[in-house]
Amino acid sequence: MKKLLPIFATLFLLLSCAENETITWKPAGDKIMTEWGENIDPNNVLPEYPRPQLVRGEWINLNGLWDYAIKPANEEMPEIFDGKILVPFAVESALSGVGKSVGVDDALWYSREFKLPKEWKNSRIRLNFGAVDWKAEVYVDDKFVGEHKGGYAPFAFDITDSLSKKKTHKLVVKVTDGTDSAFQPRGKQVANPNGIWYTAVTGIWQTVWMEPVNEVVVESYSAKADIEKSILNVRAIARGAKVGDDCLIELIENGEVISSANGADVILNVENPKLWSPDSPYLYDLRITIYRNGEILDQVMGYAAMREISVVVDKKGYKRMALNGEPLFQYGTLDQGWWPDGLYTAPTDEALKFDIEKTKEFGFNMIRKHVKVEPARWYWHCDHIGMLVWQDMPNIHDNSLGKWGRRHYDEGIDTPVPNEWKDNYCREWKEIIQTNEVFPSIVMWVPFNEAWGQFNTEEIVQYTKFLDDSRLVNYASGGNFVRCSGDVLDLHNYPNPAMYLFDIDYVNVMGEYGGIGFPLEGHLWQTDKNWGYIQYKNADEVADTYEEYANELIGFVKKGFSGAIYTQTTDVEGEVNGLMTYDRKVIKLDVDRIKAINSKVIASMTE
Repeated sequence: MKKLLPIFATLFLLLSCAENETITWKPAGDKIMTEWGENIDPNNVLPEYPRPQLVRGEWINLNGLWDYAIKPANEEMPEIFDGKILVPFAVESALSGVGKSVGVDDALWYSREFKLPKEWKNSRIRLNFGAVDWKAEVYVDDKFVGEHKGGYAPFAFDITDSLSKKKTHKLVVKVTDGTDSAFQPRGKQVANPNGIWYTAVTGIWQTVWMEPVNEVVVESYSAKADIEKSILNVRAIARGAKVGDDCLIELIENGEVISSANGADVILNVENPKLWSPDSPYLYDLRITIYRNGEILDQVMGYAAMREISVVVDKKGYKRMALNGEPLFQYGTLDQGWWPDGLYTAPTDEALKFDIEKTKEFGFNMIRKHVKVEPARWYWHCDHIGMLVWQDMPNIHDNSLGKWGRRHYDEGIDTPVPNEWKDNYCREWKEIIQTNEVFPSIVMWVPFNEAWGQFNTEEIVQYTKFLDDSRLVNYASGGNFVRCSGDVLDLHNYPNPAMYLFDIDYVNVMGEYGGIGFPLEGHLWQTDKNWGYIQYKNADEVADTYEEYANELIGFVKKGFSGAIYTQTTDVEGEVNGLMTYDRKVIKLDVDRIKAINSKVIASMTE
């Protein structure tokens, strides 16, 4: 794809939150850190444009040092703050400079000042948050502008009418977060981390930024390909549009418009389409323009791919996943997306990209993003690098309140989830899907994992398909298994792969296996209680076992498996079963050897 981002991001104004003061920030605690974290510049934190799938020209990055305070949740806005926090790193993280927990009865307050360019005087001002965990209440110049509940989706407010006439404005955010004390989506976060459960994350954890807009704003778009017909179905959603406004959608290749149509819901013909795949991740540029009486009200740049995921039946009657109509064994890693210094937030964009690139170098063609949702730039990197993604919904509980049925149909019992939290789950899942369906790398939605907070499975599958019918639905990775309208039957087994349940009516996959532990001194989060499902003391033993399991997997591929996930990309806190250490400073296994093994696994399905 031609790099249009620098052209359209013509004005990047990075405002320091400490223009007139000496910055005395340093990381909190004494845990291991990545090299990116060790060299972070608090004056230039994650400066990249945060929404690369929907680009406008002008913006201000509000990342940097803010004031913070942790107070009882029932108290008013504090007059005196506790100190400085480096946004967008969660308050519990080292890179926040704070390293403190926020109790369930506490509130985390943020405050900072900002100025607006004179050129924005006649524009509407839009305040954007990449993600805040969990409930955010936002104030501008002491006026309440809105709130958002949910830790994984972006949100925005038009703050124009709240701005005072002063040159300097004040932004305040109040955050409360129940983590694992309530039925809210929280993934692997817990108040007391242990084993497979990690340090809680509270507050702002993705970029905060502002942009000038008009009264009409393109909020989102979807672009879905039909390979057989050589068409791209594009739908743009705009806020503030009136009857009579015009929308022009253009598909661009190498700077030239190759297809266009008027309307907000159009079909673009694509002659001789270049198909997107892990081997050839070709992307077309997309331009969406809203006009009124010939005047441009909004224009955004995005991109699209001619990519289609489907299910085909092979000669043995097995259902196989197909990419662009061709069977492809999807082989990837379980990717937690955690960092020793930033927790939920990678210290830099280079770090965010690093894990994807290394996974590709190991010979994998897919990543399962495990019970976490990443910033938009992570998926943008996957789109450009050529990495398929299975996207999990962050779980709302563990499986302790129901019954986990792991090996047979209908042996599990749902988690008793209150209706209000079922409604919240659906609301957040909708936000996550509608935000991320634009990324062609995502080929599968995974609403439940190992019966963690699983409920009303068939209804959730139907809801997921209603939200996006262009991708597969892996309804219950690792159980509870029921016969429903999902597409995928997904088994988990540790440490070696196993095929203890098979159903000809589904795509059958090995959703988790492996977990081979290999602790490396000097790169450990903690000195004791480090574990893997099995452990070895040198890399050769780990690689030998990895190859042994891969050969077993190949046997199951011949019997119907169509995909597999190895646990896992990196070590995480007490888990030492990564292909890389938690600080990313050591690649544990020989990349070329693992790539050769993985290539054999991927090829085995179509041999």
